[in-house]
Amino acid sequence: MAVLPNNADDIVLVAGLRTPFSKFGGALRAVPSVVLGAHVIRRVLDRGSLPAASVDAVFYGVTIPAEVALDGPTSGRQALLRAGLPDTTQSLTLDRGCCSSMTAAHLAYKSLRDREFDWVIAAGAENMGRAAFLSPPDLRFGHKLGPIQFKDPLFELGADLGTRPVAVDVGEVALEWDVSREQQDAWAAASHQKYFNAKARGFYDTHVEPVAFPQFKAELSLDELARQDATPQKLATLKTVYGSATITAGNAPGLDTGAAALLLTRRSLAEKRGLQPLATIVSIASVAGPPRDIATIPAPAIQKAMKPLGWDAFSVDAIEVNEAFAAVPIITARYLAGKDFEKEQNFLRKTNSCGGAVAIGHPSGASGARLVLQLAHRLKERGGGTGVAAICGALGQGDAVGIVVSQS
Repeated sequence: MAVLPNNADDIVLVAGLRTPFSKFGGALRAVPSVVLGAHVIRRVLDRGSLPAASVDAVFYGVTIPAEVALDGPTSGRQALLRAGLPDTTQSLTLDRGCCSSMTAAHLAYKSLRDREFDWVIAAGAENMGRAAFLSPPDLRFGHKLGPIQFKDPLFELGADLGTRPVAVDVGEVALEWDVSREQQDAWAAASHQKYFNAKARGFYDTHVEPVAFPQFKAELSLDELARQDATPQKLATLKTVYGSATITAGNAPGLDTGAAALLLTRRSLAEKRGLQPLATIVSIASVAGPPRDIATIPAPAIQKAMKPLGWDAFSVDAIEVNEAFAAVPIITARYLAGKDFEKEQNFLRKTNSCGGAVAIGHPSGASGARLVLQLAHRLKERGGGTGVAAICGALGQGDAVGIVVSQS
């Protein structure tokens, strides 16, 4: 696809990285998400060889209030100060569900395009297993004799506004799109296989850094969730969750922990510092729809992002669709391809070829940035090209980002 931006005002990704993702109750269980966020903010500046004082703003995604509240409000502000950025650095903490850190990249893009800022970090972090149980709100004013009932904020995720858990909705919607449990298990098993294939050739060495937090007796050098022994046959033995028609712990990601950060600027400013951009962001898009249809949302987000570029979903070189569930990439392909089986398979062959969230993990505040970063490195590995990343988020939201990596 002949889209080769090379203008001074292009918005470019200069550097990015993420921590290894830790599984629920895993190696990073005790590390606050704000500490993880501060770590990747500090390290992305090191990777970009940029003084902390040059950063104008940090846009920062989180999604689990019951965890971030343990360390106080305004997580983005806390993270940038913990990272050693000047107290004059602006911040915005975002909660757009799983879209949050991709939305952070959107806001970075817009602020750079509008020349409000020159250097911006888009980041996100989550420690889902650290979410605190919630006490009744009237407990503050006294409690009479009898039991106290706590709420688990991780139980039946997505059951907001009186609706059902998102796993139930996705399971039903998958069957409505003729995406069977067997197809979902097969995609999930393949996600693990693709992850280990990419890992073996050093793909993740480029942008995943080991971490150590002695104060929490925690360290991690590799993603914890991926399993080399995952097969469709083994996944088929798992029971569905919450009575879902198709969703199991095997064809969905875990409740994970990790952080990711992106450093963005305009091409002219990167060149002044002698920095070679990793990728150019050429389009962004956000959409929303019925909460029940969350699994279909990445498709219209992709369509919206590609429309101003004149791109075709089946002609881009690489695609990342967040595996909030294994069903989501398959539904996305089917939605975009209509009834054209060859187009659907073409789309899926280019989607998540280095593994997705089912294998890598899904710390929801960090996943949007992780997708953009992984897409950029996939395109770099193939020698350049065009790509699109998309993610669905809580209550029927969706984001997408189109990028170009110059031919090498």
